[in-house]
Amino acid sequence: MGKKLESSFKNMVLVLFLVTLISSAAVGVVNSFTSGLIEKVQIEKQTQAIRAVVPTFDNDPMTEKYTVKPSENEEEVEFYPAKQNGELVGTAIKTYTNDGFGGKIELMVGFTPDGTIYNYSVLSHKETPGLGSKMDTWFVKGAKGNITGKTPGTKGLQVSKDGGDVDAITAATISSRAFLDAVNRAAKALEKDTKQK
Repeated sequence: MGKKLESSFKNMVLVLFLVTLISSAAVGVVNSFTSGLIEKVQIEKQTQAIRAVVPTFDNDPMTEKYTVKPSENEEEVEFYPAKQNGELVGTAIKTYTNDGFGGKIELMVGFTPDGTIYNYSVLSHKETPGLGSKMDTWFVKGAKGNITGKTPGTKGLQVSKDGGDVDAITAATISSRAFLDAVNRAAKALEKDTKQK
């Protein structure tokens, strides 16, 4: 009886090892096939976001990308200069905040050369559906919390609850503050940027 149990245990371990090995190999093969496609889709999504947040341009901002650190203890943000006939018409800045209700929020914010917000696009978030997730449309031109046409500069934008002039998303003040934190991070980096001056 002891030998049969020992034999079964060895067999189970061997079978488990083989199943794990085959599964790992299968995941590796699938990953190698899809990683290029996933990267291509992410690049296309980013390109569309750039087009949505700056005036019409004729250069390729993706190839002219550079980074700026808003402050010493913050991650770098990505700058995508948009030019028409060699003249800067706007800058798309990929920015972030870690202060969202659901965690990290990533935005693409477009600025005109004078530092005015042209438009924005939400790249990723995990905010509450129906509340914080409204940031996609809440802050656009003509909406209640419209930030387009505003110049945050070094002062930054704040929700009206904090003494600012931006209406927060109803029942989602934390998400609204986080959204504006990401926008302000981009504006601060723009003020620090030496390439545009």
